[in-house]
Amino acid sequence: PTTMFGFEDYPELFLLPAILLSCVGRTNGVHEFQAFRMQQFDLHGSPHGCRSSYINMEARPSTARMLGRRCVMIRLAELTIDKFRELSISGAGAVVVLLPTDMSDVSQEMIQSWIELEHGLLEEPVNIPVYFIYEDSYATRVYDDISSATTADQASSAAAALLDIFSTYGYQIATSNSESKALKDVVFPNIQGKLAGQGVEEQLPTIAIVAHYDSYGIAPDLARGADSNGSGVAALLEMARIFSRLYSNSKTHARYNLLFLISGGGKFNFLGTKQWIDDQQEDNGLLGDAEYVLCLDSIGHMSNLHFHVSKPPKDGSSAHSLLKAFQEVAASQDPSLNFTLVHKRINLADEQLAWEHEAFSLKRIPAGTISGWDEPDMMERGSIFDDNSTVVVKSLVQNVQILSEGLARHVFGLKQQNATAARLIAGEWSVNSNHLRAWLEHLSSLPRAAQLIGKDHPLLLTLEQGLGRYVKDVKRFNTKMNKQEPEVVFYDVTSTTLYAYSIKPALFDLFLTAGIAVYLFAIFGFVQYFSTIVDAVLQAASRPKTA
Repeated sequence: PTTMFGFEDYPELFLLPAILLSCVGRTNGVHEFQAFRMQQFDLHGSPHGCRSSYINMEARPSTARMLGRRCVMIRLAELTIDKFRELSISGAGAVVVLLPTDMSDVSQEMIQSWIELEHGLLEEPVNIPVYFIYEDSYATRVYDDISSATTADQASSAAAALLDIFSTYGYQIATSNSESKALKDVVFPNIQGKLAGQGVEEQLPTIAIVAHYDSYGIAPDLARGADSNGSGVAALLEMARIFSRLYSNSKTHARYNLLFLISGGGKFNFLGTKQWIDDQQEDNGLLGDAEYVLCLDSIGHMSNLHFHVSKPPKDGSSAHSLLKAFQEVAASQDPSLNFTLVHKRINLADEQLAWEHEAFSLKRIPAGTISGWDEPDMMERGSIFDDNSTVVVKSLVQNVQILSEGLARHVFGLKQQNATAARLIAGEWSVNSNHLRAWLEHLSSLPRAAQLIGKDHPLLLTLEQGLGRYVKDVKRFNTKMNKQEPEVVFYDVTSTTLYAYSIKPALFDLFLTAGIAVYLFAIFGFVQYFSTIVDAVLQAASRPKTA
Protein backbone atom coordinates (compact mmCIF):
# COMPACT_ATOMS: atom_id res chain seq x y z
CA PRO A 1 0.00 0.00 0.00
CA THR A 2 1.09 3.55 -0.78
CA THR A 3 1.97 5.63 2.25
CA MET A 4 0.63 9.19 2.11
CA PHE A 5 2.84 11.96 3.46
CA GLY A 6 1.71 15.51 4.27
CA PHE A 7 2.48 18.66 6.22
CA GLU A 8 0.50 17.48 9.25
CA ASP A 9 2.89 14.57 9.67
CA TYR A 10 6.11 16.60 9.84
CA PRO A 11 5.21 20.25 10.54
CA GLU A 12 8.70 20.96 11.91
CA LEU A 13 10.07 20.74 8.37
CA PHE A 14 8.08 23.84 7.50
CA LEU A 15 8.52 25.60 10.85
CA LEU A 16 12.33 25.52 10.55
CA PRO A 17 12.48 28.25 7.84
CA ALA A 18 10.14 30.44 9.90
CA ILE A 19 12.44 30.08 12.89
CA LEU A 20 15.46 31.00 10.76
CA LEU A 21 13.68 33.99 9.24
CA SER A 22 12.77 35.28 12.68
CA CYS A 23 16.49 35.40 13.49
CA VAL A 24 17.57 37.21 10.33
CA GLY A 25 16.83 40.73 11.50
CA ARG A 26 17.63 40.08 15.12
CA THR A 27 20.51 42.24 16.34
CA ASN A 28 23.31 41.09 18.52
CA GLY A 29 23.10 44.28 20.60
CA VAL A 30 22.63 48.03 20.54
CA HIS A 31 24.87 50.79 21.86
CA GLU A 32 23.68 54.30 22.66
CA PHE A 33 25.82 57.41 22.40
CA GLN A 34 25.19 61.05 23.07
CA ALA A 35 25.93 62.73 19.77
CA PHE A 36 26.58 66.41 19.13
CA ARG A 37 25.68 67.83 15.75
CA MET A 38 27.71 70.26 13.73
CA GLN A 39 26.55 73.88 13.68
CA GLN A 40 23.61 74.80 11.46
CA PHE A 41 22.59 78.42 11.07
CA ASP A 42 21.98 81.10 8.45
CA LEU A 43 23.81 84.40 8.91
CA HIS A 44 22.71 87.33 6.75
CA GLY A 45 20.93 84.81 4.53
CA SER A 46 24.01 82.64 3.95
CA PRO A 47 23.87 79.00 5.13
CA HIS A 48 26.55 77.72 7.49
CA GLY A 49 27.24 74.26 8.89
CA CYS A 50 25.61 70.96 7.99
CA ARG A 51 22.14 71.06 6.49
CA SER A 52 20.87 67.66 7.56
CA SER A 53 20.43 65.84 10.87
CA TYR A 54 18.83 62.41 10.37
CA ILE A 55 20.87 59.19 10.04
CA ASN A 56 19.71 55.61 9.36
CA MET A 57 22.35 53.72 7.40
CA GLU A 58 25.12 51.15 7.65
CA ALA A 59 28.42 52.11 9.24
CA ARG A 60 31.68 52.00 7.32
CA PRO A 61 35.26 53.01 8.09
CA SER A 62 36.75 55.84 6.06
CA THR A 63 38.98 53.29 4.29
CA ALA A 64 36.06 51.39 2.69
CA ARG A 65 35.98 51.43 -1.11
CA MET A 66 32.22 52.02 -1.37
CA LEU A 67 30.80 54.75 0.85
CA GLY A 68 27.65 55.71 -1.03
CA ARG A 69 24.75 56.17 1.41
CA ARG A 70 26.89 54.84 4.27
CA CYS A 71 27.65 56.41 7.64
CA VAL A 72 31.40 56.91 7.94
CA MET A 73 32.92 56.62 11.40
CA ILE A 74 36.32 58.27 11.70
CA ARG A 75 38.60 59.33 14.52
CA LEU A 76 39.38 63.02 14.81
CA ALA A 77 43.11 62.27 14.49
CA GLU A 78 42.43 60.68 11.07
CA LEU A 79 40.28 63.50 9.72
CA THR A 80 41.58 66.31 7.53
CA ILE A 81 39.88 68.81 5.26
CA ASP A 82 41.04 66.85 2.20
CA LYS A 83 39.76 63.61 3.74
CA PHE A 84 36.37 65.18 4.45
CA ARG A 85 36.11 66.41 0.88
CA GLU A 86 37.04 62.94 -0.33
CA LEU A 87 34.25 61.43 1.78
CA SER A 88 31.76 63.93 0.36
CA ILE A 89 32.81 63.19 -3.22
CA SER A 90 32.51 59.46 -2.50
CA GLY A 91 28.85 59.95 -1.62
CA ALA A 92 29.04 59.29 2.11
CA GLY A 93 25.60 59.70 3.64
CA ALA A 94 26.80 60.87 7.07
CA VAL A 95 29.96 61.31 9.12
CA VAL A 96 30.41 60.49 12.80
CA VAL A 97 33.65 61.85 14.29
CA LEU A 98 35.10 60.17 17.37
CA LEU A 99 36.58 62.63 19.88
CA PRO A 100 39.19 61.59 22.45
CA THR A 101 37.84 61.46 26.00
CA ASP A 102 41.23 62.29 27.51
CA MET A 103 43.07 65.30 26.13
CA SER A 104 45.90 65.24 28.66
CA ASP A 105 48.25 63.34 26.35
CA VAL A 106 47.42 65.36 23.24
CA SER A 107 50.16 67.76 22.17
CA GLN A 108 49.51 71.47 21.63
CA GLU A 109 50.54 71.06 18.00
CA MET A 110 47.83 68.43 17.51
CA ILE A 111 45.20 70.56 19.27
CA GLN A 112 46.14 73.52 17.08
CA SER A 113 45.74 71.38 13.97
CA TRP A 114 42.31 70.29 15.21
CA ILE A 115 41.27 73.90 15.77
CA GLU A 116 42.31 74.69 12.19
CA LEU A 117 40.34 71.64 11.00
CA GLU A 118 37.33 72.81 13.01
CA HIS A 119 37.25 76.18 11.27
CA GLY A 120 38.00 74.60 7.90
CA LEU A 121 34.96 72.34 8.23
CA LEU A 122 32.75 75.28 9.16
CA GLU A 123 33.70 76.95 5.89
CA GLU A 124 32.82 73.85 3.82
CA PRO A 125 29.41 73.35 2.18
CA VAL A 126 28.08 70.36 4.13
CA ASN A 127 24.82 68.73 3.02
CA ILE A 128 25.10 65.54 5.08
CA PRO A 129 24.71 65.01 8.83
CA VAL A 130 27.94 65.42 10.80
CA TYR A 131 28.01 64.34 14.43
CA PHE A 132 30.64 64.16 17.15
CA ILE A 133 30.73 61.53 19.89
CA TYR A 134 33.25 60.84 22.63
CA GLU A 135 35.14 57.62 22.09
CA ASP A 136 34.31 55.44 25.08
CA SER A 137 34.86 51.68 25.20
CA TYR A 138 31.65 50.96 23.28
CA ALA A 139 32.50 53.43 20.54
CA THR A 140 35.94 51.87 20.27
CA ARG A 141 34.35 48.43 19.90
CA VAL A 142 32.06 49.61 17.12
CA TYR A 143 34.93 51.37 15.37
CA ASP A 144 37.21 48.33 15.63
CA ASP A 145 34.46 45.98 14.43
CA ILE A 146 33.66 47.95 11.30
CA SER A 147 37.37 48.49 10.61
CA SER A 148 38.19 44.77 10.81
CA ALA A 149 35.03 43.47 9.15
CA THR A 150 35.27 42.45 5.49
CA THR A 151 32.03 43.47 3.86
CA ALA A 152 31.31 42.83 0.21
CA ASP A 153 32.54 46.28 -0.75
CA GLN A 154 35.72 45.94 1.32
CA ALA A 155 36.76 42.32 0.63
CA SER A 156 39.87 41.46 -1.33
CA SER A 157 38.09 38.52 -2.97
CA ALA A 158 34.65 37.00 -3.34
CA ALA A 159 35.61 34.10 -1.10
CA ALA A 160 36.69 36.49 1.68
CA ALA A 161 33.43 38.37 1.39
CA LEU A 162 31.36 35.16 1.57
CA LEU A 163 33.29 33.92 4.59
CA ASP A 164 32.96 37.21 6.43
CA ILE A 165 29.24 37.46 5.75
CA PHE A 166 28.64 34.46 7.98
CA SER A 167 31.31 35.18 10.62
CA THR A 168 31.02 38.91 11.45
CA TYR A 169 28.45 41.55 12.35
CA GLY A 170 28.00 45.01 10.89
CA TYR A 171 26.39 48.09 12.44
CA GLN A 172 23.38 50.14 11.53
CA ILE A 173 23.71 53.74 12.71
CA ALA A 174 20.51 55.61 13.49
CA THR A 175 19.60 58.81 15.30
CA SER A 176 16.52 59.38 17.41
CA ASN A 177 15.59 62.71 15.84
CA SER A 178 13.81 63.89 12.72
CA GLU A 179 15.20 66.45 10.30
CA SER A 180 16.13 69.79 11.82
CA LYS A 181 13.84 72.81 11.70
CA ALA A 182 14.40 76.53 12.11
CA LEU A 183 13.98 77.80 15.66
CA LYS A 184 11.30 80.38 16.27
CA ASP A 185 11.37 83.38 18.62
CA VAL A 186 15.15 83.44 19.05
CA VAL A 187 16.31 85.88 21.73
CA PHE A 188 19.69 87.18 22.90
CA PRO A 189 19.29 88.00 26.60
CA ASN A 190 21.39 90.83 28.07
CA ILE A 191 21.96 91.50 31.76
CA GLN A 192 22.86 94.96 33.03
CA GLY A 193 23.50 96.59 36.40
CA LYS A 194 25.12 99.76 37.70
CA LEU A 195 27.03 101.39 40.51
CA ALA A 196 26.00 105.00 40.89
CA GLY A 197 28.79 107.48 41.52
CA GLN A 198 28.93 109.98 44.38
CA GLY A 199 26.78 112.98 43.56
CA VAL A 200 23.86 113.53 41.22
CA GLU A 201 23.82 110.39 39.09
CA GLU A 202 22.46 112.06 35.96
CA GLN A 203 25.23 114.66 36.02
CA LEU A 204 28.11 112.20 36.40
CA PRO A 205 30.13 110.62 33.59
CA THR A 206 29.70 106.88 33.03
CA ILE A 207 32.15 104.13 32.19
CA ALA A 208 30.66 100.87 30.95
CA ILE A 209 32.29 97.47 31.29
CA VAL A 210 30.99 94.89 28.81
CA ALA A 211 31.59 91.18 28.19
CA HIS A 212 29.58 88.71 26.09
CA TYR A 213 28.80 85.36 27.69
CA ASP A 214 28.11 83.09 24.72
CA SER A 215 30.58 80.62 23.24
CA TYR A 216 31.15 79.14 19.79
CA GLY A 217 32.54 76.00 18.20
CA ILE A 218 31.87 73.45 15.50
CA ALA A 219 29.21 71.79 17.68
CA PRO A 220 27.05 74.07 19.89
CA ASP A 221 26.73 71.54 22.71
CA LEU A 222 30.50 71.15 22.93
CA ALA A 223 31.34 74.88 22.95
CA ARG A 224 32.24 75.84 26.51
CA GLY A 225 34.39 78.89 25.77
CA ALA A 226 36.56 79.03 28.89
CA ASP A 227 38.76 81.86 27.60
CA SER A 228 36.37 83.20 24.99
CA ASN A 229 34.56 84.51 26.73
CA GLY A 230 34.24 82.89 30.14
CA SER A 231 37.35 84.78 31.24
CA GLY A 232 35.81 88.11 30.20
CA VAL A 233 32.58 87.48 32.13
CA ALA A 234 34.47 86.24 35.20
CA ALA A 235 36.66 89.37 35.08
CA LEU A 236 33.60 91.63 34.81
CA LEU A 237 31.96 90.01 37.84
CA GLU A 238 35.17 90.30 39.86
CA MET A 239 35.53 93.96 38.92
CA ALA A 240 31.90 94.51 39.95
CA ARG A 241 32.71 92.96 43.33
CA ILE A 242 35.83 95.09 43.83
CA PHE A 243 34.22 98.41 42.89
CA SER A 244 31.07 97.68 44.89
CA ARG A 245 33.26 97.50 47.99
CA LEU A 246 35.05 100.70 47.01
CA TYR A 247 31.76 102.50 46.35
CA SER A 248 30.26 101.31 49.64
CA ASN A 249 32.64 103.64 51.52
CA SER A 250 32.12 107.39 51.14
CA LYS A 251 35.89 107.94 51.25
CA THR A 252 36.43 105.69 48.22
CA HIS A 253 33.24 106.52 46.34
CA ALA A 254 34.28 107.95 42.97
CA ARG A 255 32.32 110.56 41.03
CA TYR A 256 31.76 108.13 38.18
CA ASN A 257 28.85 105.88 37.35
CA LEU A 258 29.92 102.34 36.47
CA LEU A 259 27.64 100.39 34.13
CA PHE A 260 28.05 96.61 33.74
CA LEU A 261 26.68 94.69 30.77
CA ILE A 262 26.81 90.92 30.24
CA SER A 263 25.69 90.63 26.63
CA GLY A 264 24.32 87.86 24.42
CA GLY A 265 24.89 87.06 20.76
CA GLY A 266 28.54 88.03 20.88
CA LYS A 267 29.56 85.22 18.54
CA PHE A 268 26.92 86.27 16.04
CA ASN A 269 27.95 89.78 15.17
CA PHE A 270 27.24 91.05 18.70
CA LEU A 271 23.52 91.16 17.94
CA GLY A 272 22.51 91.42 21.60
CA THR A 273 24.92 94.30 22.17
CA LYS A 274 23.77 96.21 19.08
CA GLN A 275 20.12 95.97 20.07
CA TRP A 276 20.92 96.96 23.66
CA ILE A 277 22.70 100.08 22.39
CA ASP A 278 19.67 101.04 20.30
CA ASP A 279 17.34 100.54 23.27
CA GLN A 280 19.57 102.61 25.56
CA GLN A 281 19.77 105.47 23.11
CA GLU A 282 16.02 105.46 22.59
CA ASP A 283 15.38 105.54 26.35
CA ASN A 284 18.13 108.11 27.08
CA GLY A 285 19.75 105.68 29.51
CA LEU A 286 23.13 105.90 31.19
CA LEU A 287 24.85 104.95 27.95
CA GLY A 288 24.04 108.40 26.64
CA ASP A 289 26.44 109.85 29.23
CA ALA A 290 29.10 107.21 28.63
CA GLU A 291 32.58 108.62 28.73
CA TYR A 292 34.02 105.30 27.63
CA VAL A 293 33.06 101.62 27.10
CA LEU A 294 35.56 98.87 27.98
CA CYS A 295 34.81 95.51 26.37
CA LEU A 296 36.55 92.42 27.75
CA ASP A 297 37.28 89.49 25.45
CA SER A 298 39.55 86.46 26.02
CA ILE A 299 41.85 87.80 28.71
CA GLY A 300 42.72 84.55 30.49
CA HIS A 301 45.19 82.70 28.28
CA MET A 302 48.19 85.00 28.64
CA SER A 303 49.49 87.97 30.64
CA ASN A 304 50.09 90.40 27.76
CA LEU A 305 47.04 92.46 26.86
CA HIS A 306 46.01 94.45 23.78
CA PHE A 307 43.82 97.53 23.74
CA HIS A 308 41.88 97.45 20.45
CA VAL A 309 40.37 100.73 19.25
CA SER A 310 38.77 101.99 16.06
CA LYS A 311 40.34 105.44 16.40
CA PRO A 312 43.71 106.34 17.94
CA PRO A 313 43.06 108.03 21.30
CA LYS A 314 43.82 111.74 21.40
CA ASP A 315 45.89 113.28 24.17
CA GLY A 316 43.67 114.29 27.05
CA SER A 317 40.83 111.94 26.04
CA SER A 318 39.41 109.24 28.33
CA ALA A 319 40.78 106.55 26.05
CA HIS A 320 44.26 108.05 26.30
CA SER A 321 43.99 108.40 30.09
CA LEU A 322 42.84 104.81 30.50
CA LEU A 323 45.54 103.48 28.17
CA LYS A 324 48.28 105.29 30.11
CA ALA A 325 46.87 104.08 33.44
CA PHE A 326 46.77 100.47 32.24
CA GLN A 327 50.27 100.64 30.80
CA GLU A 328 51.73 102.16 33.97
CA VAL A 329 50.08 99.57 36.20
CA ALA A 330 51.28 96.74 33.97
CA ALA A 331 54.84 98.09 34.00
CA SER A 332 54.78 98.54 37.79
CA GLN A 333 53.68 94.93 38.28
CA ASP A 334 56.12 93.38 35.84
CA PRO A 335 58.33 95.32 33.41
CA SER A 336 58.14 92.42 30.95
CA LEU A 337 54.36 92.76 30.62
CA ASN A 338 53.04 94.42 27.48
CA PHE A 339 49.85 96.46 27.30
CA THR A 340 49.73 97.35 23.62
CA LEU A 341 47.47 99.70 21.71
CA VAL A 342 46.09 98.16 18.49
CA HIS A 343 44.36 100.48 16.04
CA LYS A 344 42.10 98.95 13.40
CA ARG A 345 39.57 100.90 11.39
CA ILE A 346 36.08 99.41 11.08
CA ASN A 347 35.56 97.72 7.75
CA LEU A 348 32.14 99.05 6.75
CA ALA A 349 32.03 96.66 3.78
CA ASP A 350 32.16 93.66 6.13
CA GLU A 351 28.84 92.72 7.71
CA GLN A 352 30.68 90.93 10.52
CA LEU A 353 32.15 93.10 13.28
CA ALA A 354 35.66 92.21 14.43
CA TRP A 355 35.36 93.27 18.09
CA GLU A 356 32.50 94.17 20.41
CA HIS A 357 33.61 97.79 20.83
CA GLU A 358 32.91 98.37 17.11
CA ALA A 359 29.16 98.14 17.82
CA PHE A 360 29.59 101.17 20.12
CA SER A 361 32.00 103.01 17.83
CA LEU A 362 29.49 102.83 14.97
CA LYS A 363 27.08 104.73 17.23
CA ARG A 364 29.79 107.31 18.00
CA ILE A 365 30.26 106.04 21.55
CA PRO A 366 33.96 105.96 22.60
CA ALA A 367 34.89 102.33 23.15
CA GLY A 368 37.70 99.80 23.05
CA THR A 369 38.21 96.08 23.53
CA ILE A 370 40.83 94.60 25.85
CA SER A 371 41.95 91.14 24.81
CA GLY A 372 44.86 88.78 25.07
CA TRP A 373 44.69 88.37 21.30
CA ASP A 374 46.27 90.89 18.96
CA GLU A 375 44.03 89.93 16.02
CA PRO A 376 40.24 89.43 15.90
CA ASP A 377 40.31 86.39 13.62
CA MET A 378 42.17 84.08 15.99
CA MET A 379 40.65 80.61 15.60
CA GLU A 380 40.92 79.95 19.33
CA ARG A 381 38.15 82.51 19.94
CA GLY A 382 35.62 80.00 18.63
CA SER A 383 36.58 76.40 19.30
CA ILE A 384 35.31 73.37 21.19
CA PHE A 385 38.88 73.00 22.45
CA ASP A 386 38.65 76.26 24.40
CA ASP A 387 38.28 74.55 27.77
CA ASN A 388 39.69 75.14 31.25
CA SER A 389 43.14 74.07 30.12
CA THR A 390 43.39 77.18 27.91
CA VAL A 391 43.07 79.59 30.84
CA VAL A 392 46.00 80.38 33.11
CA VAL A 393 44.33 81.48 36.34
CA LYS A 394 47.45 83.28 37.53
CA SER A 395 47.49 85.35 34.32
CA LEU A 396 43.77 86.05 34.61
CA VAL A 397 44.19 87.28 38.19
CA GLN A 398 47.07 89.51 37.10
CA ASN A 399 45.07 90.92 34.19
CA VAL A 400 42.05 91.69 36.37
CA GLN A 401 44.41 93.40 38.82
CA ILE A 402 45.78 95.60 36.01
CA LEU A 403 42.31 96.49 34.71
CA SER A 404 40.86 97.19 38.14
CA GLU A 405 43.86 99.25 39.27
CA GLY A 406 43.99 101.21 36.00
CA LEU A 407 40.25 101.91 36.06
CA ALA A 408 40.41 102.96 39.73
CA ARG A 409 43.22 105.43 39.02
CA HIS A 410 41.18 106.89 36.19
CA VAL A 411 37.90 107.33 38.08
CA PHE A 412 39.69 108.73 41.15
CA GLY A 413 41.57 111.20 38.94
CA LEU A 414 45.10 110.22 39.92
CA LYS A 415 47.69 111.92 37.75
CA GLN A 416 50.62 110.20 36.12
CA GLN A 417 53.23 111.64 38.42
CA ASN A 418 51.66 110.25 41.61
CA ALA A 419 49.93 107.22 40.13
CA THR A 420 52.66 104.83 41.17
CA ALA A 421 52.72 106.00 44.77
CA ALA A 422 50.47 103.23 46.04
CA ARG A 423 48.23 100.45 44.83
CA LEU A 424 44.52 101.18 45.19
CA ILE A 425 43.35 97.64 44.53
CA ALA A 426 44.96 95.96 47.51
CA GLY A 427 44.05 94.50 50.89
CA GLU A 428 40.30 94.05 51.25
CA TRP A 429 39.84 95.40 47.72
CA SER A 430 42.36 93.06 46.07
CA VAL A 431 41.46 90.52 43.37
CA ASN A 432 40.02 87.32 44.82
CA SER A 433 41.52 84.42 42.87
CA ASN A 434 39.05 81.93 44.37
CA HIS A 435 36.12 84.07 43.23
CA LEU A 436 37.56 84.28 39.73
CA ARG A 437 38.30 80.56 39.57
CA ALA A 438 34.81 79.64 40.78
CA TRP A 439 33.11 81.73 38.10
CA LEU A 440 35.45 80.46 35.42
CA GLU A 441 34.83 76.82 36.36
CA HIS A 442 31.08 77.35 36.42
CA LEU A 443 30.98 79.12 33.08
CA SER A 444 33.16 76.53 31.37
CA SER A 445 31.23 73.62 32.87
CA LEU A 446 28.31 74.03 30.47
CA PRO A 447 27.91 74.85 26.77
CA ARG A 448 26.93 78.48 26.18
CA ALA A 449 26.31 78.59 22.45
CA ALA A 450 23.90 81.40 21.58
CA GLN A 451 21.23 79.04 20.19
CA LEU A 452 21.17 77.15 23.51
CA ILE A 453 20.66 80.19 25.78
CA GLY A 454 16.94 80.86 25.69
CA LYS A 455 15.19 83.41 27.86
CA ASP A 456 14.67 80.86 30.66
CA HIS A 457 18.11 79.27 30.63
CA PRO A 458 19.39 78.73 34.22
CA LEU A 459 22.71 80.39 33.37
CA LEU A 460 20.94 83.73 33.03
CA LEU A 461 19.50 83.52 36.52
CA THR A 462 22.93 82.60 37.89
CA LEU A 463 24.56 85.58 36.19
CA GLU A 464 21.74 87.89 37.21
CA GLN A 465 22.00 86.86 40.85
CA GLY A 466 25.80 86.97 40.74
CA LEU A 467 25.86 90.51 39.38
CA GLY A 468 23.02 91.54 41.71
CA ARG A 469 25.14 90.73 44.77
CA TYR A 470 27.39 93.69 43.98
CA VAL A 471 25.54 96.25 41.88
CA LYS A 472 22.14 97.93 41.79
CA ASP A 473 19.24 97.93 39.34
CA VAL A 474 20.10 94.59 37.75
CA LYS A 475 17.82 93.97 34.78
CA ARG A 476 17.51 91.41 32.04
CA PHE A 477 16.62 92.41 28.50
CA ASN A 478 15.61 89.85 25.87
CA THR A 479 16.68 91.01 22.42
CA LYS A 480 14.42 89.57 19.72
CA MET A 481 15.23 89.16 16.06
CA ASN A 482 13.34 90.86 13.26
CA LYS A 483 10.93 88.14 12.13
CA GLN A 484 10.73 89.49 8.60
CA GLU A 485 14.46 89.76 7.93
CA PRO A 486 16.36 88.09 10.79
CA GLU A 487 20.13 88.53 10.76
CA VAL A 488 20.58 84.98 12.02
CA VAL A 489 18.43 81.84 11.86
CA PHE A 490 19.21 78.91 14.16
CA TYR A 491 18.12 75.28 13.77
CA ASP A 492 17.24 72.67 16.36
CA VAL A 493 18.73 69.17 16.90
CA THR A 494 22.03 70.37 18.31
CA SER A 495 22.38 67.02 20.08
CA THR A 496 20.65 63.66 19.95
CA THR A 497 20.94 59.98 20.85
CA LEU A 498 22.84 57.91 18.33
CA TYR A 499 22.17 54.17 18.19
CA ALA A 500 24.58 51.57 16.81
CA TYR A 501 22.68 48.33 16.09
CA SER A 502 24.80 45.22 15.67
CA ILE A 503 23.45 43.36 12.63
CA LYS A 504 24.43 40.91 9.95
CA PRO A 505 25.30 42.45 6.57
CA ALA A 506 22.52 42.86 4.04
CA LEU A 507 24.03 40.16 1.82
CA PHE A 508 23.63 37.72 4.70
CA ASP A 509 19.88 38.25 4.49
CA LEU A 510 20.01 37.64 0.75
CA PHE A 511 21.96 34.41 1.08
CA LEU A 512 19.80 33.19 3.94
CA THR A 513 16.62 33.95 2.00
CA ALA A 514 17.95 32.11 -1.04
CA GLY A 515 18.94 29.13 1.13
CA ILE A 516 15.51 28.99 2.72
CA ALA A 517 13.86 29.19 -0.71
CA VAL A 518 15.95 26.25 -1.93
CA TYR A 519 15.11 24.33 1.24
CA LEU A 520 11.38 24.93 0.88
CA PHE A 521 11.48 24.06 -2.80
CA ALA A 522 13.22 20.77 -1.97
CA ILE A 523 10.72 19.96 0.80
CA PHE A 524 7.82 20.82 -1.51
CA GLY A 525 9.18 18.56 -4.22
CA PHE A 526 9.79 15.78 -1.72
CA VAL A 527 6.21 15.99 -0.43
CA GLN A 528 4.67 16.40 -3.88
CA TYR A 529 6.42 13.37 -5.36
CA PHE A 530 6.83 11.29 -2.22
CA SER A 531 5.04 8.19 -3.67
CA THR A 532 7.06 8.31 -6.85
CA ILE A 533 10.30 8.64 -4.89
CA VAL A 534 9.36 5.71 -2.62
CA ASP A 535 8.38 3.48 -5.56
CA ALA A 536 11.66 4.29 -7.32
CA VAL A 537 13.63 3.45 -4.21
CA LEU A 538 11.75 0.18 -3.69
CA GLN A 539 12.22 -0.84 -7.32
CA ALA A 540 15.91 -0.12 -7.12
CA ALA A 541 16.16 -2.14 -3.94
CA SER A 542 14.23 -5.13 -5.33
CA ARG A 543 16.32 -5.55 -8.46
CA PRO A 544 18.33 -8.77 -8.47
CA LYS A 545 21.99 -8.24 -7.97
CA THR A 546 24.14 -9.06 -10.94
CA ALA A 547 27.18 -11.20 -10.48
